[in-house]
Amino acid sequence: MQLTRILLADDHAVVRAGIRNALEALPGIEIVGEVGDGDTLLQALSDLKPDCLLLDLTMPRFNPFQAIHQIRSTYPDLLILVVSAYDDDEYVQGFLSAGVNGYHLKDQPLRDLQLAVERVLSGERWISSSLLEKLLRPSQHLTTVPQLSTRQREILALLIKGQDNRGIANALHLSVKTIENHLTRLYRQLNVNSRLEAVNFVHDHPQLLAHKGATAVDNSPLAPIPKTEEASILLVDDNRRFRTQLSRMISKEYTHLLLYEAANITDAVHLAQRVTPQLAFVDVVLANESGILCTHRIKKQAPATRVILISAYPDREFHRLGLEAGATAFIDKKDLDTATLHRIIADSID
Repeated sequence: MQLTRILLADDHAVVRAGIRNALEALPGIEIVGEVGDGDTLLQALSDLKPDCLLLDLTMPRFNPFQAIHQIRSTYPDLLILVVSAYDDDEYVQGFLSAGVNGYHLKDQPLRDLQLAVERVLSGERWISSSLLEKLLRPSQHLTTVPQLSTRQREILALLIKGQDNRGIANALHLSVKTIENHLTRLYRQLNVNSRLEAVNFVHDHPQLLAHKGATAVDNSPLAPIPKTEEASILLVDDNRRFRTQLSRMISKEYTHLLLYEAANITDAVHLAQRVTPQLAFVDVVLANESGILCTHRIKKQAPATRVILISAYPDREFHRLGLEAGATAFIDKKDLDTATLHRIIADSID
């Protein structure tokens, strides 16, 4: 009989020992490893390839919400059972929406933990009984998506990356007090009460991070593209200034298109998975990451997306590898003028 491989992640050795003892009493279970912090967790997932992860949310060097989204993206078939002391219903709902398969409270009997693992391994979702009443209350959350300012979208994007208020302030060259005021208004617009709820709302409504172009120029010589509400373009470049420049060039002519921006592979693939853009512009070099790998992963998540690789340093080998990865074309950045963009967009979005 093939054993189910389980990884335990909790920063308290005594707690891990108790969980191990409880689970080893179940048939068909093999505890393949134990970790106590975020860094070793990610390495263990890569090395051990477990079938199921039992996860505490308060380990050192561990941003739980960001990590769960990363783990779920990297290991889509991994079963995740949170074992936590926190019973706040909004907190629990946030992680359930993020993709965990169950949420178990640490103060429950070990027999309940065994039952939780059995249920999760059988494909069911597990929620500790004491949490059910809270979670079944009528939701007061916002059902429509508000229009946000550019500054609010920038703050949300940094919030998703796990930045605290000071980190956001430094990135945007603003004071911490200004960021606090922005967040207060932002929470009110989204009808949420915490950073976790705000981040979860964005993951459920990725169109919040998109922006539409400014009013089109009346005397533009370019023919308009048919207006489709879902039409969207993804711009992937680690150079924020270039992304802004390209975004303005596109939005000046095409006010109906939704524009999404990403600076790395993880964000690009997440957006491609959630919004399925018709067109993506991807820089060949993304800081220390490969735009060719990014192209491959985007095409894997969204095969219909047309990817245009761009580079300030055109190279034949990059061109060849890019086309093999699924790119439609390879273009020198200096050739991306308005007319060229129009031809590409007209060919891709109709």
